Amino acid sequence: MKKLLSVLLAAGMVFSVTACGASSESTASTETNTAEAASAETASTETASGEFTTVTDGVLTMSTNAAFPPYEMTTDSGDFEGIDVEIAGAIADKLGLELQVDDMDFDAALLAVQQGKSDMVMAGVTVTDERKAVMNFTDSYANGIQSVIVLEDSDIASIDDMQGKLIGTQAGTTGYIYCSDTPENGGFGEDNVIAYDNGITAVQALMNGQVDCVVIDNAPAQEFVKANPGLKILDTEYANEDYAIGVNKDNTALLDAINGALAELKADGTVDSIVAKYINTDSGDAASSTAE
Repeated sequence: MKKLLSVLLAAGMVFSVTACGASSESTASTETNTAEAASAETASTETASGEFTTVTDGVLTMSTNAAFPPYEMTTDSGDFEGIDVEIAGAIADKLGLELQVDDMDFDAALLAVQQGKSDMVMAGVTVTDERKAVMNFTDSYANGIQSVIVLEDSDIASIDDMQGKLIGTQAGTTGYIYCSDTPENGGFGEDNVIAYDNGITAVQALMNGQVDCVVIDNAPAQEFVKANPGLKILDTEYANEDYAIGVNKDNTALLDAINGALAELKADGTVDSIVAKYINTDSGDAASSTAE
């Protein structure tokens, strides 16, 4: 997770927002001494899903990069909205917590979870072996496609035509990882790839003639093309991948709790409803939710 280019340019700023939710009950008894009370902020939270810890007691903190429509984006008033934001809010409600969204660069959002500064990261995050080595992932909640944006009069008509071209990507994303890999591994080499802070900047570079194409997830690609006449998306997808929620390696109890809430939200149709609100899944234009 819009007022696209003009508003999205502000996405590099760091915001925090808290959504309404019920406060969790402390597991400490009424006879807890003063020293124990002082540590309540990191105390276990008890819900129907079991005991787990959060960075701040009673709050589920989500790190994200709110320049990734329709998954996370900012409104005219500076609030956050999008698929990930709404799913995170529904998870927080299930766990009896308030949701706080912290906006930052994509790499920083991943790092925040690893360093225990946020409880989870949702930013259209793809599960990769490298990321699984430094954080745990929930079950997948959506499927994403890596697409290629070009100018309408571009001579790039297929993935093969991208060889020798200058490719724009968002730093830290799988689009960058795939494209900067060696040609032997299906990439185009680091020298042919430029990483930008966010997708908006990469698209601007394309429109300014600084790169020949942009590789980015299909859902935001659709939004960028709608907002900028003269752009189009290649018919051939570059990669197909699953989105999931990243959680700190040491907080397996929270991982289990989020997975439990996510399973309920899939089963009752909430996830599908949220995705359908932002994406026309019938058209095949963008990512679709998963029920497995």
